[in-house]
Amino acid sequence: MTETIKYNNKEYKMPFDADYNKQKADSFKELIIVKNRFGGEPALLPWFAVAVYDVIMGSEQMQDWDNHRKGLDWFIKYFPKQYSVLLD
Repeated sequence: MTETIKYNNKEYKMPFDADYNKQKADSFKELIIVKNRFGGEPALLPWFAVAVYDVIMGSEQMQDWDNHRKGLDWFIKYFPKQYSVLLD
């Protein structure tokens, strides 16, 4: 069953089954810079979005297109600007 994360007064239904709340409490507040792997353009993401980004990248490497698509769709829904910088 997928989890819902509450962050900045919004709820994000996570695309993958994982224990997202194992992170340190301090990391809940931090934004993390992720750079586009081709051009280096930066995007700021909360920790849980970085976790989804990492799954997208790993899924691409493993040619797991179902999880890859789930992650992309999640980014389009919740972080469209960052999607256009990092994944489009």
